[in-house]
Amino acid sequence: QVQLVESGGGLVQPGGSLRLSCGASRSIFRIYAMGWYRQAPGKQRELVAAFISGESTNYADSVKGRFTISRDTAKNTVYLRMNSLQPEDTAVYYCNAEVLLQGSTQRENYWGQGTQVTVSS
Repeated sequence: QVQLVESGGGLVQPGGSLRLSCGASRSIFRIYAMGWYRQAPGKQRELVAAFISGESTNYADSVKGRFTISRDTAKNTVYLRMNSLQPEDTAVYYCNAEVLLQGSTQRENYWGQGTQVTVSS
């Protein structure tokens, strides 16, 4: 019942910027947590940045000061502004949300399909 639609990935040069966006379907009654993970080849999927509770946010140490997460609650949308991108940021970026669906009594966790971010000269 939940669809997460991601956009904004692409190829950029080192030092460049991208903005990712992720919108969740209208069937969601409430979003408890929403944010971004990434996975590079041969590595574990890791948290990049997320809203984890209320206005609280959590960032990976490797992106602090460079990435900024924001959201539009009314639109069920979360954004990730990525500045000063480095080759080490190259990965598939996944949107994730923990939600309560309309008519449901328990939380569900959903993943987007992922969007490729490649940082290369």
